[in-house]
Amino acid sequence: MSKTSKIVVKALVKGGSASGGPPIGPAVGPTGINIKDVVDAVNDKTMLFKGLTVPVRIECDPETKQFEIFVETPSTASLLLKELGIEKGSINSSEKKSGDLTLEQVVNVANAKKDIFLAKTFKNAVKTVLGTALSIGATVEGSDPRDIQKRIDTGDYDDKIQGEM
Repeated sequence: MSKTSKIVVKALVKGGSASGGPPIGPAVGPTGINIKDVVDAVNDKTMLFKGLTVPVRIECDPETKQFEIFVETPSTASLLLKELGIEKGSINSSEKKSGDLTLEQVVNVANAKKDIFLAKTFKNAVKTVLGTALSIGATVEGSDPRDIQKRIDTGDYDDKIQGEM
């Protein structure tokens, strides 16, 4: 892809459900690149995040009619809300909880995000996800996420939290 004439389109799309309408169609259309091909590629690459809003970047080259799709990971909060099967977290998380996660769900989210976390260890990545769980008002295995973080520090979950950064 040539560097001189590249057009970059950034968009938020529902995973697996992008369409030729805004924001993709109007931005890609003037490049002469087939919009259906772009939308199909975006949907294919975002299918894993079906139902979530996913940031995508489309790099188009009008000269060669080539394009590349780059999919970024949804926010940690979005992934946790999907695990809980809800759309929004608790407004007053100290009084009303939004749901209860299993440690396995927290570890799955940490695995999905580990490439972009700045944590040096996988345990720290899991603790970061637990912090987000706290902010959306979720409990983990019936406990406050801060209690789970402390138990991770003492090694209580060493058998369940395995993985590398």
